[in-house]
Amino acid sequence: MRRVDRLFQLVQLIRGRRLSTAAFLAERLEVSLRTVYRDVADLQHQGVPIEGEAGVGYRLGSGFELPPLMFTQAEANALVIASRVAQAWIDGALARDVESALGKILSVLPPVARVAAEAQALFAPGTGLDARTQATLKALRDAVQVQRLVRLAYLDLGNQLSERRVRPLACLYWGKVWTLSAWCELREDFRTFRIDRISACDLLDETYPQESGKTLADLMRRVQCEGGN
Repeated sequence: MRRVDRLFQLVQLIRGRRLSTAAFLAERLEVSLRTVYRDVADLQHQGVPIEGEAGVGYRLGSGFELPPLMFTQAEANALVIASRVAQAWIDGALARDVESALGKILSVLPPVARVAAEAQALFAPGTGLDARTQATLKALRDAVQVQRLVRLAYLDLGNQLSERRVRPLACLYWGKVWTLSAWCELREDFRTFRIDRISACDLLDETYPQESGKTLADLMRRVQCEGGN
């Protein structure tokens, strides 16, 4: 059992009884008394209001609400770093959702852990997507979610402009470049479009069904087969 999981269970055991002895906790968690004493001390140090002492028993102070998740310091650090990278290369709406989610996570961390996580010296400067590409990415994300057909004006690498009617299947990030994987009704095949080369993007009122041979799963199978050859 991971230590973070054991600490979570320890708090649950203590809060479920009026008084829990160290011997009871050690038996339930299948650890030594010394481990129980150390874990209780660590939880108290992190701000969990466990009252009592060794040889007497423990109880949880009133008014304490256990966060739905407990993170290790390394996990909290990773979430902060990942959110910084994500916010630099996604559309504004999704970036705000990431920031909001991270704020909720940080709010339930012990103060010392929160400060340490926010102090991570790894940043992703916000030089990512321009406003038009962000708006296109947001529209395509929405279209994928509800399976809406999309009409695109697309400028290919040869600077040839074409209009496509597509079934958007997935948005992929390649490190500085986002692409759209879609079923193209003009070519009657899967196609990949660079989102920064889409000059117009209109979501149509028409939805598309999950039709065999034209789904994301079908595309992934093709990619895997081609990669194995």
